[in-house]
Amino acid sequence: MSNRAAAQKDEVALALRRRARDAIELGGGEPAATRAAADAARRLAARAGAEGLADVSYAAVDSPFGELLLAATTHGLVRLAFPEEGTDEVLDELARRISPRIIAAAASLDGARRELDDYFCARRRSFDLPLDWSLIGPFGRRVLGATSQIPYGEVLSYTEVAGQAGSPRGSRAAGNALGSNPIPIVIPCHRVLRAGGALGGYAGGLERKRWLLELEGALTPSLQGAR
Repeated sequence: MSNRAAAQKDEVALALRRRARDAIELGGGEPAATRAAADAARRLAARAGAEGLADVSYAAVDSPFGELLLAATTHGLVRLAFPEEGTDEVLDELARRISPRIIAAAASLDGARRELDDYFCARRRSFDLPLDWSLIGPFGRRVLGATSQIPYGEVLSYTEVAGQAGSPRGSRAAGNALGSNPIPIVIPCHRVLRAGGALGGYAGGLERKRWLLELEGALTPSLQGAR
C-alpha cells in the first residue's frame, strides 16, 4: 500500500470514529433522531470492520462502579478503563500507542461484556477472553502474567508476585507494574496485597479493590480495616 493510500485509509477511519462517537453520545434529541444516530453508528462500525478500517474497537459497558470503557484489537481485549479515566483520554492513548484507526463497535465487545456481567453477579470465577498485551512492557508482562494465575478467592503479596516474575527483590517494581495494569479486573491485580494482609494500592481505588475481594470471598473480617 502506498503512503498516500495509507493516509487516506487513516483519514476515513478517523472520520468514522468521530461520527460513530458523536452518534453514540447524542442524548436529549428527539427519539427518532436518536435512533437514526444509533443506526448510523452501527452501520459505520460494520463498514469499518468489513473494510478493515478499524484496528481498535471500543464500547462502554455498565458495572457496579459505573460505566467502564472496553477496547479490543483483533488480538483481544487491550484496555479496560474505570469511569474517571475519561473516554477521550483513553482513546487518545490508544491512538498514540496502538493505532488511530479506532471505531465505536459495541457488538465486537459483547463477549467481554457478558463475561464481566457474569463476574459481577458472582456467576463467573475466571475469564475466557483473548488478551492483547501490547500496552504492557516485558517486566510488566511477567508480573501481570503471574498475577493472572492467582486463583479466584485467593491472594498473593507483592513480594510473592515479584518472585514469580523472576525478581524476588523487585516488589516495588512489581507494584508499579500492577498499578499500570491496562486491563484490571480481567487481569486481577486486585488479588495482590501487602505482606501481612493490608490492601496496598489499586489504580481503581481501595474501595473498588475491597469490593472485588469481598465479591470473591478473599477478604476476611481481619482485613476489613486494613489499608
